[in-house]
Amino acid sequence: MQPNDKIPGMYRPRLLTPGPVELHPRALEALARPQLHHRSDAARQVFLQAKTGLEAAFKTQGQVLLLTGSGTAAMDALVQNLFAPGARVLVPVHGNFSERWAKIAQQAGLEVVRLELEWGRVVRPEHLESAQGPFDGLLLTHSESSTGALNDVRTLAQAFKARFPEGLVVVDAITSLFVSEFELEGWGLDAAACGSQKGIMCPPGLGYAALSPRAIERLKPRGFYLNLASELKVQSTGESAWTPAINLVAATAAVLAELLPRLPEHITLKQQQNEILYATGQELGLKPVPEVKSPATTCFYLPEGVSYAQVKEAFAARGATIIGGQGQLKGRVFRLSLMGYSDLYDAYAVAQMMREALRLD
Repeated sequence: MQPNDKIPGMYRPRLLTPGPVELHPRALEALARPQLHHRSDAARQVFLQAKTGLEAAFKTQGQVLLLTGSGTAAMDALVQNLFAPGARVLVPVHGNFSERWAKIAQQAGLEVVRLELEWGRVVRPEHLESAQGPFDGLLLTHSESSTGALNDVRTLAQAFKARFPEGLVVVDAITSLFVSEFELEGWGLDAAACGSQKGIMCPPGLGYAALSPRAIERLKPRGFYLNLASELKVQSTGESAWTPAINLVAATAAVLAELLPRLPEHITLKQQQNEILYATGQELGLKPVPEVKSPATTCFYLPEGVSYAQVKEAFAARGATIIGGQGQLKGRVFRLSLMGYSDLYDAYAVAQMMREALRLD
């Protein structure tokens, strides 16, 4: 079906990517307020609200540090500050973002043992058991948004620590926090990274580094800008070591105030939205990529004989921005996400858009 794009306003812009995402109204409202000075009492109050809320979201008795940068900055900071050069870490690689863990660790001077899996697969305890230790740490990706796969990081942490009880388990929760269930200490995890442009529905620009009490005790601080010991000294007072993106901190605090009281219902919504899109894909004969589906991203192989450019153009003609594959999957898949601000009826609207856009005859 060809879209009627001749009538102005027929389609509103829709951001259907796994980051950045459609912004929460509370974030937009906070960003419209006058500029705060980051060393003022008002800024310190907002900073502490955001920090306390994030600690509740990660379900940690430790601390969450707000870093000006992307989620990758938080990943980098955790590797740099938890492991000394030469430390031996196990990194299951099964997508673009688990690959990023391996690159960060290698750049930090760690000995990286890669556990290679087919992209789209999930990591299982038996995979970890086949790796020859000892290991100082395990770097996991909870939601691998390049493939749409969701790992059972709780079970993996248990399996790893059964063999290496002194090892640290560090998790990329960038596209799982606020979208899937998550607990830091409760799941045996030691540290985790997230970013503002994903499930918390704020603009890009903040990384969140969550540290359990055990991780705080094991810090091996290094670096300058991303030195977590420097941040720990000041963030409990509502400040940061360096100039923070205080407007984004205010947006984080504003969204958390509304999201946290109904987080279980919000997570259920994200699961339902994703199920609707996968059911529509099945109806259209599309093959899903992930072995176990993450609510953060819907990922399908392209229909035979259809290019990503065609699919992208068909969605764009209906006002929607989607995203294609990365790394090994570039040119082979397309991805949709309702991780941002959206309701159940948005999922039905996107499902209908899928039906129309993928009739490419």
